Parts: sequence; C-alpha cells; structure tokens
Amino acid sequence: MSTLPEQLRHRAKQFAIRIVRLFRSLPKTAEARIIGKQLLRAGTSVAANYRAVGRARSKAEFVAKMGVVVEEADETVFWLELLVDTGIVSEAQMKELLTEANELLAIFAASHGTAKTRG
Repeated sequence: MSTLPEQLRHRAKQFAIRIVRLFRSLPKTAEARIIGKQLLRAGTSVAANYRAVGRARSKAEFVAKMGVVVEEADETVFWLELLVDTGIVSEAQMKELLTEANELLAIFAASHGTAKTRG
C-alpha cells in the first residue's frame, strides 16, 4: 500500500493533467487564453511544488514549500471560479474539477497548518 504522501503526489499529478486537458479545450478567445494560461501555470505548479515538499531538508523548508503549494492551489481555485463566473466554461463542466481543487486545497492547507504549529 502506498503512503499518504505518495497518494497525494499521484492525486496532484492527475489534477495537473486534468488542468492541461481543460486548457486545451478552452475557447480560442483572448480572455479564455489569458485566464487559461494563468490556470495552467498555477494548476500544474500545485503538483510540481508538492513533489518538492517531499525533498525538504528541514522542518522550516517543509513549511515554506507547503506554503507555496497552498498558495498555488488557492490561486488555481480562483482561476477555475473565474472561468465559470465569466461564462467561459459552464458550472456543470467545471463541477468535478472545482471539487477536486477545493479538496486538494483543504488537504494541503491542513497539512501546512499542522506543520507550522508543530514547529
């Protein structure tokens, strides 16, 4: 059985893949592309930065790196919501991805908070 960090790394990577696929499916309008590029950067950064958390050399570095993951996850939620709120993507199309984004954000934020308080 894999460990929780391994499961989260896998889950974050699958989330990044879904973000890439969403980006590819966006309309070719200027605003969709601008918001999409922001989403692409933040959404894939969640997985990349969470992977880096596993290589933290100290408690302080772990907390700092996890803080970046939380920031990127929160930003990803913002861009997903903006795509819906501007009517670029329907709420129905975005429901599952937004749910996953918010779940990942909650998990990473809780882990970050726990790590900070145990310092």
